[in-house]
Amino acid sequence: MKKIIDEIRQALADSVDEKTLSMGKNFFKEEVKLYGVKIPLVNKISKEAFDLIKDWRKKDIFFLCEELWKSGYSEESYVACNLSYYIHGDYEPSDFDVFEQWVNQYVTNWASCDTLCNHTVGTFVEMYPEYIFKLKDWAKSDNRWVKRAAAVSLIIPARKGLFLKDIFDIADILLLDGDDLVQKGYGWMLKAASEAYQDEVFKYVLSHKSVMPRTSLRYAIEKMPQDMRAEAMKKQSRI
Repeated sequence: MKKIIDEIRQALADSVDEKTLSMGKNFFKEEVKLYGVKIPLVNKISKEAFDLIKDWRKKDIFFLCEELWKSGYSEESYVACNLSYYIHGDYEPSDFDVFEQWVNQYVTNWASCDTLCNHTVGTFVEMYPEYIFKLKDWAKSDNRWVKRAAAVSLIIPARKGLFLKDIFDIADILLLDGDDLVQKGYGWMLKAASEAYQDEVFKYVLSHKSVMPRTSLRYAIEKMPQDMRAEAMKKQSRI
C-alpha cells in the first residue's frame, strides 16, 4: 500500500508545472494545496496506478483512496476519484457510506467536489436510484460542498434524461441558497437537464425567476436558444 502511494506522489511531484501551479490557485477562492500538475497528466498517473492495483479487493482500493484524500492535495484527491470510479462495476449499495464520508470529511473545494460527484457518485446513483433521497438530504446540509454535491452528482444522469423530478426537487431545496458555488452547482444541474428536457426546464426557470439567483438562472439557460434566454432574463420584480 505505502509503495503505491509513494509512487503516485512521486509521479505527481515529477510532473509539476510551475505555470499550472501559479494559475491553478486563481481558480479557487479558498486555500488549496496543489502540486501544479495538468489534469491530463493526473489522469495518466491514475491509470498507471490502477494498472498496478486492479486486482486488489475493493475495500483495499477504497482504503488507498482515503489515504490520498487525507493528504489534502487536490491532485491526490483527483487520483482517488479516478480510482474509485474505475471500479464502478463492483459498486454495492453499502458503498454509498464510503462516498458520503469522503464528501463530508475531505471535499474542501469545487474541483474535488465535482470530480468525485460527477462520476463516482453520479454513476452510483444511476446504478442504485433508490439512493436519490440521500442527495436530497445532502441538499439540506449546512456544508456548502455537501449542498453542491447534491446537485453536481446528477449532472451526467441529467444529460441522459434521468431523474427530472428529483432534479427539480433538489433545485427547490437549493433555490434560495446564498452561496454562489451552490448556485452554480444547481444551475449547472438544470442546464444538464435542459439537454433532454428543454421545455420543462424553461418552464421551471420562468416559474421561479422572480426569486432564483441570477447566477443559477444564467447557468440553467446557457444552452437554450437566444429567444428563450432573453425571455428568462427579462427584468421583472424580484423578491
